[in-house]
Amino acid sequence: MEITVEMVKSLRDVTGAGMMECKKALQEANGDIEKAKQILRAHGAAVAEKRAGREAKQGVVESYIHTGGRIGAMVEVNCETDFVARTDEFKQLARDIAMQIAAMTPLVITREEAPAALVERELNVYREQARGEGKPEEVVEKVAQDRLEKYYQEVVLLEQAFIKEPQRMIKELITDMTAKTGENVSIRRFQRFELGVDGTK
Repeated sequence: MEITVEMVKSLRDVTGAGMMECKKALQEANGDIEKAKQILRAHGAAVAEKRAGREAKQGVVESYIHTGGRIGAMVEVNCETDFVARTDEFKQLARDIAMQIAAMTPLVITREEAPAALVERELNVYREQARGEGKPEEVVEKVAQDRLEKYYQEVVLLEQAFIKEPQRMIKELITDMTAKTGENVSIRRFQRFELGVDGTK
């Protein structure tokens, strides 16, 4: 199938990837735009993994205050150079993440940061729920682990569904920005504030 300039441009507009990358992805996908998007995303994930070890000491601290001033959030999003940190796209990413934190109340950035005592407490709750539902003992642990996965999707920032595009996770936004900029992009820390509630992270 012939890959036209319009097809390449259309894919580039949607993904932000380079023209040559878009052309290659479309050739590989035989002109299928959706398949080409998946190819670019997989490539982006590979690039992100390769760059993950590189130091990211530049970036921005962004804040978001919800209408009415009752809820707010601050987040530090890092990259490798001041050049990338100053781009509108990078600043928009940080703003979107600050809004996500204010709206969705994550507890941690990655699941590895979740305190072991909290994870064990949740597992015990899910085990008891499964037993209460009459599940056989041999499947209780599997049910509990499945429910723990859903819990991670609620409280782990990187695993949450993005409020603006629920079909994408926050970690995909980071991966996409890494692929676009060629830099290691990461969320370093965040703080969420809610009027009258102490120490909401």
